Amino acid sequence: MKYLYVALLLSFVACSQEKNGTSAESTDSTSLNISSWQVVKAKNEPLPRHENAFASVGGKFYLIGGRGSKPVDIYDPQTNSWTQGQAPPLEMHHFQAVPFQGSIYVMGALTGGYPDEQPIPNIYIYDPAADTWTKGAEIPKARRRGAAGVVVRNNKFYLVDGIQRGHLGDYTNWLDTYDPVTGEWKILADAPHKRDHFNAAVVGDKLYAAGGRTSSAATDQTLELTVPQVDIYDFAADRWTTAEQPIPTERAGTTAIASGQHLIIIGGESVAHEAAHNEVEVFDTDTQQWDSLPDLNTGRHGTQGFLYNGKIYIAAGSANRGGGPELNDMEVFEPN
Repeated sequence: MKYLYVALLLSFVACSQEKNGTSAESTDSTSLNISSWQVVKAKNEPLPRHENAFASVGGKFYLIGGRGSKPVDIYDPQTNSWTQGQAPPLEMHHFQAVPFQGSIYVMGALTGGYPDEQPIPNIYIYDPAADTWTKGAEIPKARRRGAAGVVVRNNKFYLVDGIQRGHLGDYTNWLDTYDPVTGEWKILADAPHKRDHFNAAVVGDKLYAAGGRTSSAATDQTLELTVPQVDIYDFAADRWTTAEQPIPTERAGTTAIASGQHLIIIGGESVAHEAAHNEVEVFDTDTQQWDSLPDLNTGRHGTQGFLYNGKIYIAAGSANRGGGPELNDMEVFEPN
């Protein structure tokens, strides 16, 4: 595991220094000391929430959506404090927010109460600078779903998998792309496996779908049908493959983060135990092998995380499988 830590640290440093226009070549891996997850003690606190998103834009962090109607909570790492922003124009939950050109995009989301939540028919865009929401393009009616993975690559959005009828069923293996310049939606190749309740990530020139489940409250199998396979989409070839090694700990409601050649899967929920998962598992896309990082202090599902200045941040979510208790704390991981 020590060598995984070293590799990940180099990835974190490279991502951070690339952003700042410097080189990571001088990093001395022989002097590394590996840290654990730490709880961020801010001057005030955000609202508890789950089935929310968490994204970083312009040096600030944004907790968005979740069950019920909640304002945006904004964290400023310079002042170590939270403030509140404008609430979304409707309840939105079960989505993966994507920063793009200074704004935060919401698509592939659900609205309404369990178990028959409905897909939100439009894209919604939050402008952090103006603290305003805009109703964006309509998602094609036949392709609407929530609890889906969303990534952006080369100025196009990719909406992958998801579920059409809340938690009741009609989960999909669809992949669609959206061009925000032309407004064009295009259907791409179906993934090998259907899944919902997960985050997608781009590592190198490929999209990765790992974690998740096929939610089926209609058959009393809301949590049971977790998906072990890792599906990989090659953008250039418009072709899917499946990794030989499945995810070690099957779970849904996971966070996915890309760092260098690594795919990091954090938290989640399953029937394995009542408490949300605290596992942090790492897939090396070069070697196709899994390893792990230190566990979260508090297991959580139904939220999102990101890499910022060489550190992983994750906040909010649910501490137990299902709907609560809702969390409002934030944890950070930094190899040091």
